Amino acid sequence: MKKEEDFLKILDRICQKDDRYAQDAYLFVFTALTHTMGQLKRKGHITGQELLYGIRQIAIKEYGRMARTVFEHWGVKNSEDFGNIVFNLVEEELLGKTDADSINDFKNSYDFKTVFEDDYDFLSG
Repeated sequence: MKKEEDFLKILDRICQKDDRYAQDAYLFVFTALTHTMGQLKRKGHITGQELLYGIRQIAIKEYGRMARTVFEHWGVKNSEDFGNIVFNLVEEELLGKTDADSINDFKNSYDFKTVFEDDYDFLSG
């Protein structure tokens, strides 16, 4: 219980320093990270592109066509926003990174409207 409280305090601190994103967005990144590592059958480091793929899968499963709306409610408008969230977590040492990791790994990965609305039937099937 103590570790969970400490974790939530760190997330609160991150959200105070960077108020662009809701705490739920950070929690969602951890959910997507766990999902992606399970899909890849890997423990440890995954790339930004791998995480974004997992984010897309979980978002479609959890929120369906409403994913884009949910993300926007959290302040997340594009894939680069997820990169900002990840690097905020890295800065607070809740996640690690390699020298090869960059915010650019998250830029222009996919368009939320296309993925979560226009192509939804194709991707969710």
